Amino acid sequence: MRFFVAGIMQGSKATKGIHSQDYRREICALIRQHFPQADIYDPLAEHRNSLEYDAAFGKEVFLRHNRMCRQVDVLVAYVPEASMGTAIEMWEAYQHGAVVISISPLRTNWTIRFLSHAIYDDLQQFAAALRSGEVARLIADARNTATN
Repeated sequence: MRFFVAGIMQGSKATKGIHSQDYRREICALIRQHFPQADIYDPLAEHRNSLEYDAAFGKEVFLRHNRMCRQVDVLVAYVPEASMGTAIEMWEAYQHGAVVISISPLRTNWTIRFLSHAIYDDLQQFAAALRSGEVARLIADARNTATN
């Protein structure tokens, strides 16, 4: 099963910089713990220096990541505040049949609300849903619906 870890990077920063990316390590560890056979793609792990890319290479990476979201089974989106890049990744995944799981307090935001199969307010809720089997059931149900 292919997972894509989406989430806020630059957000609404007007200057060069990114938000803390500590959430990525925790999300990847949780996925590995509960889905040991998962193939997990974390864009930051492959592109730690992305703020230094020239415009051509940055655009290539941005568009490639969006295309990748069309081919995953599950997209986990960490969105503590609005993130245009994450919204695009969510859209691509959703439009191509992936299960979209959001970790976000923005429940009334239309992107979060309408493109998510499940919304957890924070990482603790997401971890609890993994432990209880809720996430595994959600994924299984969505995959069964897609094949029928």
